[in-house]
Amino acid sequence: MILKILIVVAFFALMTGIGIYCRKHVHDVNGFVLGGRNVGPWLTAFAYGTSYFSAVVFVGYAGQFGWKYGISTTWVGIGNAVIGSLLAWTILGRRTRIMTQYLSSATMPEFFGKRFQSTALKISASIICFIFLIPYTASLYNGLSRLFGMAFNIDYSICVIVMAIFTGIYVIVGGYMATALNDFIQGIIMLFGIVAVIVAVLNSRGGFYEAVAGISNFTDTHAVTSLGKAPGVFASFFGPDPVNLFYVIILTSLGTWGLPQMVQKFYAIRNEDDIKKGTVISTLFAIVISGGCYFLGGFGRLFVDKLDPLNTGVPIEGYDSVIPVMLSGLPDILLAVVVILVLSASMSTLSSLVLTSSSTLTLDLLKDHVYKDMDEKKQVKIMQILIIVFIIISVILALIQYKSNVTFIAQLMGVSWGALAGSFLAPFMYALYWKRTSKISCWVCFIFSSVVMVANIFMRSEFPVILQSPINAGAFCMIAGLIIVPAVSVITPAPDKNLIESAFSCYTKTVTVKQSKALAD
Repeated sequence: MILKILIVVAFFALMTGIGIYCRKHVHDVNGFVLGGRNVGPWLTAFAYGTSYFSAVVFVGYAGQFGWKYGISTTWVGIGNAVIGSLLAWTILGRRTRIMTQYLSSATMPEFFGKRFQSTALKISASIICFIFLIPYTASLYNGLSRLFGMAFNIDYSICVIVMAIFTGIYVIVGGYMATALNDFIQGIIMLFGIVAVIVAVLNSRGGFYEAVAGISNFTDTHAVTSLGKAPGVFASFFGPDPVNLFYVIILTSLGTWGLPQMVQKFYAIRNEDDIKKGTVISTLFAIVISGGCYFLGGFGRLFVDKLDPLNTGVPIEGYDSVIPVMLSGLPDILLAVVVILVLSASMSTLSSLVLTSSSTLTLDLLKDHVYKDMDEKKQVKIMQILIIVFIIISVILALIQYKSNVTFIAQLMGVSWGALAGSFLAPFMYALYWKRTSKISCWVCFIFSSVVMVANIFMRSEFPVILQSPINAGAFCMIAGLIIVPAVSVITPAPDKNLIESAFSCYTKTVTVKQSKALAD
């Protein structure tokens, strides 16, 4: 116990120390929000990856989908690496970096406002961020309760409050640069931690081959189709339910293209070389972390004797109990590593979310609308105050959900990704590439995805069966947006030609590079 406590204390001390070290970057908005747009490939790639994969993935999604789909859940991790990291960096990375700097935009709502010359569009995007980022922030604490209780026998409330306080300290003091440096260290912990955990868990079941043989003995007696009842289905290539598995892949992979806290990482990267390096680093990070998490979750049914599933086939204490039960038999030192792993995953995502929320509310709602004359120092100060406010709200929501039977908050967590990415993905991507993208098409996409996902909370039973799941509905909104934006843009008035030519002139600007980068005539 002493060793575990010392490890956790050292972890928190290091995170706080980095925040203090990076305080020199927080004198202006550009430094506080984007690290001066001078962040290297390793820091940016790790910041992207650690913001991507939180305790929600490690404890919640890996446990739930691993139980439902078996080893085929590994496809989710592969999708996260290929679609959510490799393609996201390749398609969005450099164009986002160039145009956002040209338009002097530090947030996604500010980008929409300047790209389409629409204050109303900027404000509406900011409101969507505010509504759906806060509950998502609260969900990050959910994965900690069982793990901390198992490892330290400490009340969940104390864990949540301590984690929130230390995250707040290093984000407020050091801004984006402190977040990026801490993300790098947390990412290294996550890399080593997930590998150690997978090896230890599989060894506890006789090794890899024995574990695969064991999982192949299960069938899904509650499956709707005969495919799920086939022998060895949980060790098969596509698992018992490939259709719903596909929706999970789309939501968790394509969703990163439209999440403000993810896309904002591209704003801060330093140069062309760093984008190329960051693409490779980010993809490899996702393969190990996401692929490892979902691969591990695929063996959850091997612990069925401890999970005591109900007649419906769901573990008696819910899907969130799957991963903690799998880890409960690990040695103490490895349990401490797991706790630090989950802390790292949660704190890195939490820091990214609160920084995104505070900067969006300050720069896109308060500045020039509520406060007319707000200098750089005042903007930074307000963002720091709002970070405290957002963290307090998220802690309250997390404690309400934990100490009561309130399920509305938990439902909203699944809806948030669908609403945010469904609203922003298509308008943002088309705005970077297509001059014909219209302001009206953005409005339609914002309204469509927000209404669909909110309706999914209150009128779920009225939806078609395939879309009653918030995950499926979210994936549907993302794909629908890719059709809505070009369709509406074609039938609505074209944007002002001078405005468009000005925005896209950043891509045709002549730059001089070394001959090692490009051959001379």
